[in-house]
Amino acid sequence: MKTAFSLFVFAIIGLSCSREPTITNEMVDGGTLFDPSIYKPELYLVSKAVPVPTAEQAKKPVIIACHGYSATTFEWDEFRAWANGRADFYLSQVLLNGHGRSYEEFKKSTWQDWQSAIMAEYDALTKAGYQHISLLSSSTSGALLLELVASGYFANRMAPRNLLLVDPIIIPSDKSLSLVKALGPMLGYVEAKQGAAEDKVYYHFRPQETLQQLQSLLTVVRRDLEKGITLPSNCNLKVYKSKKDPSADPVSAVLIYKGATLSNGQPIDVELIDSELHVYTRLNLREVVTNQDRQNQTATFTNIVFRVLR
Repeated sequence: MKTAFSLFVFAIIGLSCSREPTITNEMVDGGTLFDPSIYKPELYLVSKAVPVPTAEQAKKPVIIACHGYSATTFEWDEFRAWANGRADFYLSQVLLNGHGRSYEEFKKSTWQDWQSAIMAEYDALTKAGYQHISLLSSSTSGALLLELVASGYFANRMAPRNLLLVDPIIIPSDKSLSLVKALGPMLGYVEAKQGAAEDKVYYHFRPQETLQQLQSLLTVVRRDLEKGITLPSNCNLKVYKSKKDPSADPVSAVLIYKGATLSNGQPIDVELIDSELHVYTRLNLREVVTNQDRQNQTATFTNIVFRVLR
């Protein structure tokens, strides 16, 4: 999820405006622009680039990077650029199903659809013989990964080496998201405050149906954490959490820390980041980026790779 919502404000607007947004072809919502991974998946997915790895390639670590609600593979482009073609690991940038396409396709998608793209790449890589896979997430995809663990997805599969969650959302910073079930049908959609450049890589309009899906996912994961989530054997979990996140309340990290444990009963790792950004690892197209933001990004990218390679 890219930005916080104010459903109280949009409720008032929604009473006097059309329930269908005005979409232009310059927006990813319009169905004219598509995420580039749709055109050339081999440039984004290891399963497409190297479908039959050699024994040596199969041993090389793979990081599956998953973006957040309303976003696209763009959210991890800077990580790929930072890695700059280094040869000690592979990077797969997954496009969540329902994303990076038209508003209508986004509107009809469910959180299970979003999650299925992660599962498809993970299954394709394990079937191909890759032996060292880690999952990297931002925002909502962090909740999707936690749900995979809680639901037993990895019970009969090779376990991932790492789950690395950047600004995972369990509790939204804007608590009015909880009202989407009541207000959503009246609103139809909410509109993001973002520039024209961001409209090409993030949905400008968020259908109330998808906001309800987001709320349902977060409810499921909160309950899973209350019951307790145990990581698979030999799988580590680290949370990187911005201290002043406008979209994902920092208490999300607390809930994950309290509700998730390693297979040996040891606690997971949580690092609080001195940042006021949501998904602080994505800096391109932001209006204001500080030296601290750039240092945070570099430090996190470095730590992610360190954990994957160790």
